Amino acid sequence: MKELQNLLAHCLSGGCGAKIESDGLANLLAGLGSRKDERLLVGYDAADDAAVWRLDPEHSLIFTVDFFPPMVTDPKTFGRIAGANALSDVWAMGGRPLLALNLVCFPEAMDKQILADILAGGAEKIAEAGAVLGGGHSIYDKEPKYGLAVAGIAETAKVIRNNTPAPGHKLILTKPLGVGLIMAALRADLAEAEALRRAVASMERLNRYACESMAGFKISACTDITGFGLLIHALEMAGPSASLVLYPEALPVLPGAVEYAKEYLLTAAGQRNRNRAERSVDVRGLPFAVQELLFDPQTSGGLLIAAHPDEAETLASRIRDGGDRDAVIIGEVAPRSEKVIWFK
Repeated sequence: MKELQNLLAHCLSGGCGAKIESDGLANLLAGLGSRKDERLLVGYDAADDAAVWRLDPEHSLIFTVDFFPPMVTDPKTFGRIAGANALSDVWAMGGRPLLALNLVCFPEAMDKQILADILAGGAEKIAEAGAVLGGGHSIYDKEPKYGLAVAGIAETAKVIRNNTPAPGHKLILTKPLGVGLIMAALRADLAEAEALRRAVASMERLNRYACESMAGFKISACTDITGFGLLIHALEMAGPSASLVLYPEALPVLPGAVEYAKEYLLTAAGQRNRNRAERSVDVRGLPFAVQELLFDPQTSGGLLIAAHPDEAETLASRIRDGGDRDAVIIGEVAPRSEKVIWFK
């Protein structure tokens, strides 16, 4: 397993797998052109979680893909985390996963038992999601990477977008923040066992249960928090017509994350998120550790849900009862103002 640990040290240090900024991608995609089709309800012209294709008058296909290099040293754990992360976009849009395909990059000289364990971990999460593994594609590469392409289904009228929050709605975050900071501490061999255990458990947990808890509630927007961090996803959720008010003191946080931020155990992705978000959001009045939590890249993070104010606390309680015990209201939606994101 030493060869995997050496490669993991490289990946954990930011040497591979960094996400391309969505605004940069938008500029690239703008020049591609596309055949217009009224059945494509959500495409790459929107910064949403997945593509949506209308199958018939009542149902739509939700299609997504995600993969990345390892962030933990145990291959099966990595497979579970990557699987949970890739499946999440379907739930973020209110759908149900149906079919998954493996996506694998793997060094030719590396022990294939490591790959078998990664795939086994992913298969566990596909089964837990109630979906079916239909095959996949693999190539040799200098670094291991793993993820899934996932097809899901939803009632077309109940597809949830990420940028349509209604003013007055409350914001619920279903998982705690701090995964990136704890992974930085792991890289420095400073992560405490309990902090690492909690971070892994959070990353492995499916957003299926929080999504299922939303049934019957008035939800105006939803997204999952991933590598761009809470603040970038909040900017995307605000969209063209709303502002979001965040309650910094209410943010759920993994144990150890605040301390690691104070010790400057930071990530390159978090600093990219800071550079991008600071163009639009003034965080200077917040403690440094809170700023870092807002920018911290989350792997397989929770859902950010905009729910009707009369139902939000009931929904948060239901989500907690379903097993996401850190789910809490962290803000609210306001009419669009000069500040897209502000703090209360």
